[in-house]
Amino acid sequence: MNETILVVDDEPQIVKQARDYLAQGGFRVVIAGNGPTALAQARTEHPDLIVLDLNLPGMDGLDVCRALRRESDVPIIMLTARVDETDRLIGLELGADDYIPKPFSPRELVARVRAVLRRAQGGVQTSGLLRAGDLEINLNGHTVARAGTPLHLTYTEFNLLATLAQYPGQTFTRAQLLDRLHGLSVDTGFDRSVDAHIKNLRRKLEPDPAAPLYVLTIYGVGYKFNDEL
Repeated sequence: MNETILVVDDEPQIVKQARDYLAQGGFRVVIAGNGPTALAQARTEHPDLIVLDLNLPGMDGLDVCRALRRESDVPIIMLTARVDETDRLIGLELGADDYIPKPFSPRELVARVRAVLRRAQGGVQTSGLLRAGDLEINLNGHTVARAGTPLHLTYTEFNLLATLAQYPGQTFTRAQLLDRLHGLSVDTGFDRSVDAHIKNLRRKLEPDPAAPLYVLTIYGVGYKFNDEL
């Protein structure tokens, strides 16, 4: 059965364009024009991925993202015409996996949908368990536990952690992490999305997010996994 993509946008032309290109790409597409309908569709259709516009009437896209994350870890790609980077970063911190600024190329949308689905369905191909201190990362099962307590990470957060943890002590630049996560060439405007995901990951992962133990910042360069645990 083809993967189901829920497209949420109140602009009919954008919905039609996204639906047509995604359908040509082999996806089953369902649509919603506002937040409440999007939540209802998510609950009944169980989509494999949601393309979510931030500028929705009534219920803002950020509120929709927040509500979705309370119920599931379905991958979310945000669409945004907003020029304020803060809105995009808030969306990423709420648990969105990626964002595409408007206007966008429909072909890029299809490529990003495929990239996010790939990593959601098993982007990390290594087998086995990684252990560091009281942290255990199951690369096959895509699960993480700290001191025996499961941590509920989004697909992007898990793959970011797994990428770093497989190479403890190695510093990754933001561009390298984006390439590992997306498998696409992206412009530098997406660099801040890595910071947002790291912030969200630390909030769930670290005993004290203000003093990270596992994921360390190498100022002026990027991030690395602590190799002294």
